[in-house]
This record gives sequence, structure tokens and C-alpha cells, in this order.
Amino acid sequence: MLANSMAAAALGTAYVIALVLHLNPQLPLNPARLPPLVTTVGLFYVVHLTVIFYILLVLRQLLAREIFSPAWLSVSVLVWLSIVASAAGAALMWTNLFTFSLVLDAATASALDRSAIVLTAAAVLCALLALFLQKVPEAKAVWAPLFVLVVLASVAGPLTLRGCGTPTVLEARSIDAAFGIARAEPSARVTLIAIDAGSLDLITRAAAEGRLPNFGRILDAGAVRHLATLRPTSAEAVWSAVATGKLPQKNGVRSAAIYQLSGGGGAIQLLPDYCFAHSLERFGFLLEQAHTSATLRTRTLWSILSTNGFSVGVVGWPLTQPAPAVRGYLVSDTYHRVALTPSGIDDNSTVYPPDLRHAALAALESVADAPSAVVPASLVDVRHETPARIDRVYDRIAQRLARERPAQVTFTRYQSLDAIGHYFLRYASPSEFGDVSDDEQRRLGPVLERHYAVVDEAIGRAMVALGPEDLLLVVSGFGMEPLGLGKRLVERVIGDPDISGTHESAPDGFLMAYGASVARGRQQALASVVDVAPTILYFLGLPIGRDMDGDARADLFQRSFTDERPITFIPTYER
Repeated sequence: MLANSMAAAALGTAYVIALVLHLNPQLPLNPARLPPLVTTVGLFYVVHLTVIFYILLVLRQLLAREIFSPAWLSVSVLVWLSIVASAAGAALMWTNLFTFSLVLDAATASALDRSAIVLTAAAVLCALLALFLQKVPEAKAVWAPLFVLVVLASVAGPLTLRGCGTPTVLEARSIDAAFGIARAEPSARVTLIAIDAGSLDLITRAAAEGRLPNFGRILDAGAVRHLATLRPTSAEAVWSAVATGKLPQKNGVRSAAIYQLSGGGGAIQLLPDYCFAHSLERFGFLLEQAHTSATLRTRTLWSILSTNGFSVGVVGWPLTQPAPAVRGYLVSDTYHRVALTPSGIDDNSTVYPPDLRHAALAALESVADAPSAVVPASLVDVRHETPARIDRVYDRIAQRLARERPAQVTFTRYQSLDAIGHYFLRYASPSEFGDVSDDEQRRLGPVLERHYAVVDEAIGRAMVALGPEDLLLVVSGFGMEPLGLGKRLVERVIGDPDISGTHESAPDGFLMAYGASVARGRQQALASVVDVAPTILYFLGLPIGRDMDGDARADLFQRSFTDERPITFIPTYER
């Protein structure tokens, strides 16, 4: 039974490798580059699928009415296991095609769809062969070669449809054009507060009970929209889409990181879903490499604004190292990790302009020396104090730089809600889980809300500084929802038993707008994360790039504002 299990596992692994190649069209399909992929991804899945198929055969033996003793390589056994493997492979390809529909380009999506059809046809043919074998067992010598042909075609078909690979072409263009003359006339200011994994339901509930008062002011007097997000839902991919107004196939950021094969052979940009592929990193088969600002293939909003005369301030945004030149200032979200290291003292890659390093360092040190005001160490594990400190660092940096170098458009990101929400959502929403004691709810229920309070304070300060023509935006690029019961059980067995929140299924984020020109109300119309950049351009009187995937949300503003400001377009900001 072991030999049959290994043979079926090898077939299933071939389908997974084909899926990985489809999702990463930049990987070359040639014999010299495939061995690292086979010895890493292939070895991982062969071992695990062998165990699964072996368990299926053991169950078959236990349930059999007569002795079940297959040959080393039995066609009658392998044909049934191949039905399972090819059907599962087809389902895996179609679910990944649906999940990553906003990430894949048209050619990749079409090839993946046709490959899934090939595997479905293989499953049907194997089922027909199995029926013929049952009815005409003496013709096994005839059906065995046919079975081998079907199996080989089911592997060769997806690889042929995928092609040899399409290496990324380096575009000859200037991403950050030279700055023009600064705008001399007074201009409206925009303040954008970005938060990871914010829950509109939790905010609404807390604001209704008198907590989070500044969120409550926006809910009462501002505009609110749900934001459709991306899958895979990672801060890097989502905030890159927000900053560029373009989907991943245009901006170049498709996942949380780049995954290098441990044996060499290229990089994987997108891991398949629904097959525990992220365990490859956990077990050392893949090495995670963080994105940098060089990953972006398109211009960001602060680059566009800088070249159009607007001063900008960016703090805590991902993919901003090395820090690009802007008309204003920029502090990368990696600053807190390198600033206090020996190499970070003279490192200019996380702050622009470099002469602001001393101001940023002073703000960081003031937070490092202060006790945690968000999560007392007596309540939680010390590791849960870190996210709040990170938010405090960038909050303090943003305040100091805003005083020293006022900017017309500012972007400040708060990331702790994501890290804390994964572990404390169960205590903030105990009714969703049913196994939270009264004592746990009393002690740990307020922890997540205290992190929201940090953002609420920032919103309050922004409201005080808001002028009559200014705009305040609060954007959550993605939400957080309870982890399903099945996944909770898996995490308790082989993962982290304390995890209770997730954003794997891409829960909606939200967009809040506040200002004199904003139309009050909460509409059910669904916006998208790629709408944020075009909306800011529209508000500031700039045209929208026709190559942007998002739309200007003019419905956020009052009729008196939109009547005087029609939406205008240019072909692109890329040249």
C-alpha cells in the first residue's frame, strides 16, 4: 500500500507544482531551474500526501468485506487514487483562480482555468477506466497503458498551457519624476489615517456606548463606505494598492513577501491557497524576503503629488525602504527595526530627507523610555506589548514632523490592530466564540479596544487641526473576522492555539471621510481599496490616470462641491 500511496502522492504533488508555476509565471520552465522547486515544494507535498493516501487505503482495508491486498503498483488502486488527486487538483486550481482573480493577469487566469478543465477531464477518464476495470478485469493489460497516458497527459497539459514562463520585463521609465515648482496658492489639506485590520462593527458598537468618541463624530457627521480588499490579504499588497490606485498585476506587489527557494532556483511571489502552502516557510523550505520600494512598478500617490507641487508627509507605510525622495518627508515602516541598531545609526534608507533622522530618533527614544500605556504587562504576554509601542513610535514621529515640517497631504499608518486582533478578537467579541469565561472577558476584553483608542486620539488631533476646506480620511485596508471552528482546531493541534482572528477570506475594510465638503451618511455601496488614490487626486483638483483601476468616489462629497469640480482624466502619471 505504501508504494501505491507514494505514486498517487507524486501525481498530486505534480499538480501542486503546476499550480505554483501558474501563479508565478515569471518562473522559467526549464530542466536546469526545476530541481530546486521539486526538492523543496515537491518534497514537502510528497511526504504529506503519501500519509493522506496511505490513510485512505488503510480505511479501505478496514471497511472491505474481503481481504484487500494490492500489488506494489496496482492499476485498480491507482486509478481510484488518481480520481481523488485529479479532482482535488482541479478544485484547488479553480478555488485559487477565484481567490486571486484581482491579482492574476488575464493570460495567467485563462491558462489556469483551462488547466483545471484538463484535470477535471482526467478525473472523468480515470472514473470511466475504473468502471471498465470492474466490469472487465481480465482486460487490465489494455487499460493499464491507457491509464498511464491519461496520467501523463494530466501533468503535461497544465504545464503546456502554462508555457515556458514570462520573465518580468524591466521597464525603461522614471518612477519618481523631478519635482516641479511648489504650489504658491493656498490649497486644501488632506490627512489620511491608515489602520490595519480595523473592524467597523467593533468601532460602531464602542462609539455607540460612548467610547472611541472621535470615531463616533465621523460616524455621526461624516461619510462611511465599506472597502473591498484583496486576496491574499496582506498589508504589503493592500496598502500598495491604496497608494497606487492600481491592482497587483500593475503595481507589482502580489503578496506579503517574496519567497526564495531554499535550494536556489528563483523566487515565488504568490503561494497557492487552501493547501497549507505557507507551512513551506514555517518548515524552512522557503526563505521569506521582504519587499522593498523597488518592488513597486508604478508611481505612488506621494510621488504624483510631489511632482505636482504638493508637499507630503508619509509615516509608517510599507514598501518605503529605501525611502524615495518626496516633496516633504517620509519615514518607512521598517524604521523602528533598524534605528537603534549599530548599522542603523548612519542608515539613511528609512528616512527622507536624511537630516530628519535625529528628530525621528528622538521621538522613538521617548516612546522606548515610557511605560506601556495601552497593554499593561500584568495582563498579557510581553510579546503583545510590542505592537502598541510600534504604533506609539510612528504616532509620535508623525506628530513631531508635522510640527516641524507641515505638509499639505499626510499619510500615517497604525498597524497594531492586526497583530493584536489575531489574539484578542475572541475577548472583544466573545459571543462569536462561546468559550470565553466572564473573568477572561473582564480582564482581556478591553485590550483590543485600547489599541483602537490610540487611533481615536490621532483622529481627534486631526479634527482639531482641520480647516474649512480640508479633508480627513480614515482608511482600513482590510478587516478582521473570527477564525473558523475548523481552523481553530487545526491551530490548537499544529499551530498557535491562542489565535482567534483572521483576514484570510479578505473581510472588507472601510473608508471614513470627514470635512465641510463631505456628504454625511453611511451608504451600502461598496468601494474598493484602489479607489482611495483617485479620490484624493479628485479632491485636490488633479486628474485621474486612466490606467488606474480605481474610481474617484465623488459620492463622498456634497453636491455643491462636485458641481464645481468635474472629474478629469489624463492617460497616465507614469511618464
